[in-house]
Amino acid sequence: MAARTAGAKLGAPVLLVLGDSLSAEYGLPRGSGWVALAEKRLLAEKLDWRVVNASISGETTSGGRSRLPALLKEHQPRVVVVELGGNDALRGLPLDMTRNNLTEITRAAKAAGAQVLIAGMAMPPNYGRAYGEAFTALFGVVAKAEKTAWVPFFLAGVADVPNADELFQADRIHPKAEAHPRLLANVWPALRPLLK
Repeated sequence: MAARTAGAKLGAPVLLVLGDSLSAEYGLPRGSGWVALAEKRLLAEKLDWRVVNASISGETTSGGRSRLPALLKEHQPRVVVVELGGNDALRGLPLDMTRNNLTEITRAAKAAGAQVLIAGMAMPPNYGRAYGEAFTALFGVVAKAEKTAWVPFFLAGVADVPNADELFQADRIHPKAEAHPRLLANVWPALRPLLK
C-alpha cells in the first residue's frame, strides 16, 4: 500500500514508512492511522514531503529487509521510518536475527542517502522477562550503533497505561483509531528534525 501526500509537489522529498500492521491501518477506517495523520500534519505545517506507506500487516524484519532495496530504488526516500520487529517477537524469532535485520535495513537506507528513524517496541510480560528486556533493548542498541533517530517505545501512552484495554481492538494487539494520534505524538519529536 503506497499512499501519496495530497498537495505534495511531484519532486518533493519522500518519507518512506517501512512497517507492519501497526502502520498499515489494520482494522482501522482508511486514513485514520498514524501515517495518514503524519501526512495531515506535514500539510498543516506546510512541510512539502511525499509520504509513501510501504507497511504490510504481518511483516517481519526479514520481510522488510528483503523488500527495502526495491523500495529505495523506486522512491529514493530522504527519510525512512522503520516500524518493524513486533511480529518477529510474536513468532519467537531469534533476537540476533531481528537485530541483524534492523542493522542491515538501516545501513541500506543510509547508503541510499536516507536518514533513518527506528520505532522501538516492547513485548508483554508473558513472553518472559529476559527475552522481553533483551528485545526492548535491541532497538536502542541498533539506533546508537548506527547513529540514527529512534523512538524508545512506539506504543508509549497506549500499551503501558491503566486503561490500555480500551485503546486496543479486540485482538489486544492493534490500537484503535483513537490511539493513533498518540502514536504520531510519540514519533513526531524524533521525526520532525529529520524533515529539514
